[in-house]
Amino acid sequence: MNERRDEDRLLEHEYDGIREYDNPLPRWWVIILWVSVVWSVIYLANVIPGVGEGPGRAQNYENEMAAARERFGDPKAATQAGAVDDSTVRAVLADAGRVAEGRQVFTTYCAACHREDLGGSIGPNLTDEYWIHGARPSQVHATVTNGVLDKGMPAWAGVLRPDQVTAVSAYVLSMQGTHPKDPKEPQGIKVEEDGERE
Repeated sequence: MNERRDEDRLLEHEYDGIREYDNPLPRWWVIILWVSVVWSVIYLANVIPGVGEGPGRAQNYENEMAAARERFGDPKAATQAGAVDDSTVRAVLADAGRVAEGRQVFTTYCAACHREDLGGSIGPNLTDEYWIHGARPSQVHATVTNGVLDKGMPAWAGVLRPDQVTAVSAYVLSMQGTHPKDPKEPQGIKVEEDGERE
């Protein structure tokens, strides 16, 4: 009887007088194979903390979002606080330390297009009384925050913290009436000192 069972396990094909015996892998080998496949998928997906490198994708995301909130502030809180008004920017304008901070931010991010002396290069001259997007403190702040994408100016709210945007807006306003060497020709509409059009 045992001979017959062995005969059944011989495969039909034959090569050079040799017939192949159907010898399946031991069940425990097959189980180890499938457990390894499932484990590798979980490991590569890195979704379960403690499996794979680092704390897992979900925790990595939370850590990155916390770092972004620390650097840029909470966007929900900024939205709830509402838009920055003229008095907010004027208060920063009265603080020499904040204006100096704005100058440093301007030199780092804005001088490439507006020059260090704000005389204008790719971007417009920011020292004269002509303004393209408004001269009121809140309008200057909105321009820095949202950018002017069709003119190539990025929305700096995505790069700078809200207090840096306010500081750089105050610095731009503090430079009104300065006379840089070889300024760019006026662009926009002439406005009076209070930000109203003439």
